[in-house]
Amino acid sequence: MSASTWPPELPDGVELAPGAELPRGLELPERGGETVAAAVLVALFDLNGETGLVLTRRRADLRSHAGEISFPGGRRDAEDADLSQTALREAEEEIGLPRAQVRLLGELPPVSTFVTGYVIHPFIAAIPTGLAWSPSVREVDAVLELSVEQLRASRTRTPMERRGITFETDAYIVGDQVIWGATARIIEHLLERLPDGLPGLPGALGPDTGAPLGAPPAP
Repeated sequence: MSASTWPPELPDGVELAPGAELPRGLELPERGGETVAAAVLVALFDLNGETGLVLTRRRADLRSHAGEISFPGGRRDAEDADLSQTALREAEEEIGLPRAQVRLLGELPPVSTFVTGYVIHPFIAAIPTGLAWSPSVREVDAVLELSVEQLRASRTRTPMERRGITFETDAYIVGDQVIWGATARIIEHLLERLPDGLPGLPGALGPDTGAPLGAPPAP
């Protein structure tokens, strides 16, 4: 979803419980309000013959999104030539992924965040198998490696409560990991573009242009 089409309503897949109201401090941004450009890296690799995906679990003591599952990424810095460089820089800072080990394949549709006004640009990449992660001690509690098929099978709806809001939302639940919000929407866009049973070699996704990932597969 682009910044220009961000509506003053709950994000897709989220429903407030009956009678619930938004508490003070959680008002939705108005249409046309200022947004913040950000980028994340959706890194794919061979995981025991399946396509694997790299995610992070944020530290539980952070002020923002504590303990949540997300892709490595963040807001664009002034020195970033473009948003793909933002994604590469943030992945290097958050999980120790060297840029030289990353082959960009394409970009998924941008996703807007609820309340905070971020517009997140997800960049798909292929990386080698067996990299040793070096998570940021300031931000990352753990680096997670999950298979695409595992995520595909785990989609559900689940009740949640955040800052006084009770709601039901689309989510992916793998073991004790609950993936929801913008991260879940990015995964949904990814799964729409990956065929079932895709081999574990990211090279099967197409050339560096990433054209097969730019739109849902034709019917």
